[in-house]
Formats: sequence, C-alpha cells, structure tokens
Amino acid sequence: MTRGIIFQNRDAEEISPPPKKSEEVPEGGVWPAVINLLNTYHQIAVTQKQREGVGIHVDEIASKVAFIYERIRKIIDWKEENLIRRAAIERILKRRFIPRLSGIHFTPMPMAKEIAEPLVLELIRGGHLPNDSIAYDKIAKVEKILEKYIYFLENGNGKNKHHPDIKKKINFYKWLWEEAACEIEELLDPPEKEDALIAFMAAAMAQRIKISSGLNLSEKDKTNQIFIAVHHSLFHLDSSLITFRLIKIKYPQWTSEDSKDWQELSSRLWQIREETDKEINHPLSSEFHKICEKYDTVYLILGEILEKLAQEPKKAAADITDEKFLEKEIDTVYHKRLSTLKSRLFRAAIYSTLSILVAGAFSLFVVEVPLASLIYGKFSPLGIVADLLIPTVVMFALVAAVKLPKESNFRKVCEETKKIVYRRDHEDVYDIKPKKKRPLLVKVLISLLYFGINGAVLYFIFWAFYEAKIPVTSLFINTINVAMIVFAGLIIRQKAKEMTVEEKTTFWEFLLDMLSIPVAKLGQWFSKKWREYNLVSVFLTALIDLPFSTVIEFIENWSFFLKEKKAEIQQ
Repeated sequence: MTRGIIFQNRDAEEISPPPKKSEEVPEGGVWPAVINLLNTYHQIAVTQKQREGVGIHVDEIASKVAFIYERIRKIIDWKEENLIRRAAIERILKRRFIPRLSGIHFTPMPMAKEIAEPLVLELIRGGHLPNDSIAYDKIAKVEKILEKYIYFLENGNGKNKHHPDIKKKINFYKWLWEEAACEIEELLDPPEKEDALIAFMAAAMAQRIKISSGLNLSEKDKTNQIFIAVHHSLFHLDSSLITFRLIKIKYPQWTSEDSKDWQELSSRLWQIREETDKEINHPLSSEFHKICEKYDTVYLILGEILEKLAQEPKKAAADITDEKFLEKEIDTVYHKRLSTLKSRLFRAAIYSTLSILVAGAFSLFVVEVPLASLIYGKFSPLGIVADLLIPTVVMFALVAAVKLPKESNFRKVCEETKKIVYRRDHEDVYDIKPKKKRPLLVKVLISLLYFGINGAVLYFIFWAFYEAKIPVTSLFINTINVAMIVFAGLIIRQKAKEMTVEEKTTFWEFLLDMLSIPVAKLGQWFSKKWREYNLVSVFLTALIDLPFSTVIEFIENWSFFLKEKKAEIQQ
C-alpha cells in the first residue's frame, strides 16, 4: 500500500485508505476509511472551535476602501476564486522585493519584521481574511517564514553550478515568492478539511489505479502522480501550491525554523525546483488526471455529506449504513452544488469578460494606438470597436456556452458514491496502459490536419481583424491575444465539468474542440512565455499598489486617532 502520498493535517490524524477485501468488512458494509474521514471532520470542527477567540482587528472604514480596491483588482487581474488570496499575497511580496526580483542587489534587503504585520493587516483589510479572527501570534510565524525565504533569496542563487542568466534568476526569485505565498496562506488559513479529503481520495486512487507493466513506472512515481492529479482535479489547485506540497513531503525540513536546515536547503534550491517541475510535467500526468477528474465529483459530494454529518459522528456512522439515507443526502448535496455551479459559471463569465475588456482597452490605448500612429497612421472607429469586442466576445461565448450535466448524471453520481462508501464484491480498477502506437502514415495525416486547422482558424481571426480595418501593427498582437483568450476560456470550460461523472461529447462540442484546441495550445505557449517575460506587471504592481496601500494605512491611522479623541470627550 502506498503511504508517501498521504500527509497529515495539523490537528487531524492521518487518513487510512480503504482496506482491501477482508472478512472484517462484509459486502455492503461501510469502509473504515469513510468512518475515519467522518471522525476527522468532527475533530477538525472541534479544534477550530477551541481556537476561536479575539483576533487581529482592522479599521472598518479603511477595510471598506481596501475591499473596493480589491474588487477592482479582481476585474483587472482576473483569477479563479481559489487563487485570489494567494495572488494578493504574491502581489504584496513582489511589491516589497521588486529590486531583488529584478536582479538588482545594491538596495538593502527588506527585514521580515517590517513586512509580516503590514502583510497580514493588508490581507484582512482587503477582505481576504476575516476581521477579528486571525490570532496575533501568527504575525510572528509569518515573520519567521519570511526570514527563511529572505535567507533563500540571498543564499540560494546556485551560481557555482548553473550560472543562470538574468531571466532565469528573475524566474527563480518569482518561484521562491510563489512558494512563500503558499506557505503563508496555509499558515493563516489552514485547509484542514480539504487536506483530509485529498488524502482520502489519493489513498483510494492509489489502490484502484493499476499501471501496466509496459510503462515501467515505479511505485514512487505512481504515488507522486496520483498526489498531483488529485490536487488538480479535486480543488483545481495550481502548480505553485502542488509544488509546495511536494516539497513538504520530499523535504520535511522545508518548514523548519532552524537556520541549519535553511543552509542545507539553500544549496539545493535549483535542484529542488527542477525535481518538482519534472514531477508536475511527467509524460503520464495527463493519464492520471483524466481518471481523477472523472471521479472528483463523487469525492466532493461525499466530503460535503460527511462534513455536514460530522457534528454527531456516532449517529452519522450508523445512518450511512442505510443506502436510502445516503442516496437522499447525495440528492440534497448534488443539486445544491449544481445550483452554485450555475452562479459560479455566471461570475466567471462576467469577470473574465470584463477582465479581457479592460486588458484590451489598456493594450489598445497605451500600446497599439501610439504604435499605429507612429508607423501606420491611425485606428478607424470600426477598428477600435473590433479590437475591443472580438476578444471579449470570444471569451464570453466560450464560457457562456458551457452546458450543465443532464439529469441522468445524478444516477451515475449515486452509483459511484456508493462504490466508495460500501464494499462491493467487485471493486473498480482504473488501468493506465501504454498509448497505442499509430502507423507513420496516420501520424502524418493527423499532424497535417491538426496544423491545418490551427492555421485556418488563426487565418480567420487575422482576416476578421484585417477586415475591421485594424492597422497591420496590431494584427499579430490581437491574433496572439485571441489565442491566449481561447486557452483561458477552455480552462474555465473544463473546470465547469466538475459535476460530470460520465462525459458524452456531442457533435457540436466535438466541432468546438476541433477548432479551439489547436489554437488553445498555441495560446498556452504564449501565456507561459508572457509570464516569464512580463516584468512590466511587477513594476505596475509597485506603481499602483504601493501608493494605494500607503493611503489605506493613513486612513486607518486617522480613523483610530479620531476614535481616541472621541473617547477623550466627556461631559
């Protein structure tokens, strides 16, 4: 049985995977791991309640102003909801460390104690953390985390072995602060229930997924790939957070407060980064992801049911032995999640569309219009409208066209959930086999068709902008921009299928995939390169965020000053 994939919560015991067939669990009986998960949820709830108390307080007026600003940032710099808080942490860190992130070393290194408290306060003001709920002692812990990453920043450049160029250095520094943001977020708001469900699903998948001998995949690699796939599929966690989780498992001393451990790790940072990148980009990662994504709905629904029943774990343990009781609970949770999926898709469509519109307007009036005026002439009114609307309409159409699962999907969800909860005479096995080798002629024809469709779609996009009288200087920029938009839109469409267990592709979906996937792959490549070379965003963060955060701090201090003076007024 694979154990490396399981990790512990701070306040919960390690989850055990479902046992193999045993006389202790008769057919139709509830797997012990399900009861363990139920008890874990109960223990987490009890522990969280015990930790409740007076926390850090920020001024309500300053908080409201900061909250409005964060909503505006959400539109301008649109991200998925589960990434917004961490993106805010990264933004704060990058703002404080711009010289170091840019490879400039003549400025003094900021002190951790100067950053920790303002960082936590800014997150609370912006609505990323609840007011009066974060314990004061966490500021000192954030400071210690920052001390570690500052040490890594100063001592982990790997010059002797790698001789990295400036771009690699900058990307390395960005990677460090992305991992720092993951660790800080996990400290401030530990995802204990999510971790418990991830561990439960990973353990179950470790037993059910079978690897063909022809693939020559080690048990360790299988464990790591299941770990990554479960994180991706269950909660749509990104590579930065998965990397942090992998590092914690491979290098337990990563979260140590001992400077000797930091010294040892700092000499291996480049190697650690390369190792985790290799794991995340494993050739078989997509095969594991396909299996886990197919069954993520079932685990999410079961997790929500057990969390709801965890207030009385003994009663719940008896109740779920009744399949009719479980089916009723599945029905309630399934349709509740379905309704929230509708609202989340609507928000995704609105925010992503507004984000594309704002980004398009910025690009148009700051870059494209001046460039066209200098080289080509000027934009026509039709060109301006097309430049803004075409990318926006493409994004909205891709997201709005997502269809919710059919009613027959519910029966499949019930069936698969029961397979997880109750022991059956025959347990499902998910095979990962070597891909069938295609004949050379078939490979050539498929490649020609793929690149032909890609070229045709890109030509059509180029032609649409050309017919709208957009200057030549903007044609290539806009075509690349649409490719990146198609990539982002397909990511949203994929994540919108979180309620679907058995996917059946319609003819129109097949046609849409055929036309969009080649362009999306190109957009994925451009998006990756844009993140690597986008130094402008770091400086824009400083130019916008730094003055605004200073104003917010002044408003808060002024508000506290007025309250003090008001308290001094007595009859």
